Amino acid sequence: MRFFQPLLAGATLSGRLLACAGAVIGIALTVIVCGGLPMFGPDLPIIVAPLGASAVLVFAVPASPLAQPWSVVGGNVLSTLVGVAMFQAIPSLPLAAGCAVGGAILVMSLARCLHPPGGAAALTAVIGSQGIHAAGFSFAFAPVAINSIALVALGMFFHRATGRSYPHEPALAPPVGDASRIRAEDVDAALADMHESFDIAREDLDMLLAHAERHARARAKPVTAGRLRILRRG
Repeated sequence: MRFFQPLLAGATLSGRLLACAGAVIGIALTVIVCGGLPMFGPDLPIIVAPLGASAVLVFAVPASPLAQPWSVVGGNVLSTLVGVAMFQAIPSLPLAAGCAVGGAILVMSLARCLHPPGGAAALTAVIGSQGIHAAGFSFAFAPVAINSIALVALGMFFHRATGRSYPHEPALAPPVGDASRIRAEDVDAALADMHESFDIAREDLDMLLAHAERHARARAKPVTAGRLRILRRG
């Protein structure tokens, strides 16, 4: 049964159902909004497939750094531009596809907008239809940029209507007087030791550790003499 346990820490059934509702509303309204715009010709899709993956991040894990508005819009648009450039510059389709995704990761990392669906957007620009290829670099703006902006705007409205923070603003860690508590620089040093990347903002990780310390201290409070007598009589 461990395979059916929540994959994400803190995930709840109600939260997942809320994410489902958000994705339904977000994708449906994005299609409706973009379908009514005049710049979409018959050779271009009203909505691009990578936006489905963007919706998973925006509505299911809105606190993720990968799901923030700049990550969604910048990641999808910049990656598409890279994909178009690779398709036009490299005759070999397999090599162009690989370079598109690899180049997208590099550009997104440099622009601080890493967004996994961006890799799919770059690949779409390489292996897409003749209409996509004919559109060239404009494909990154219509429909990709318009789709992404519409989804982010709907995500902001939905999360605020349901009492969640988006764009996510990390809360401040509770003040602790103990000089031995884990500090931000300790978190940075630990991350450097592990040589890994985690899908959580450093500020959120620091806050999580601070709350865990508070619960640990509450559990480890010394037993008073009066309480000790009560425990012995019990």
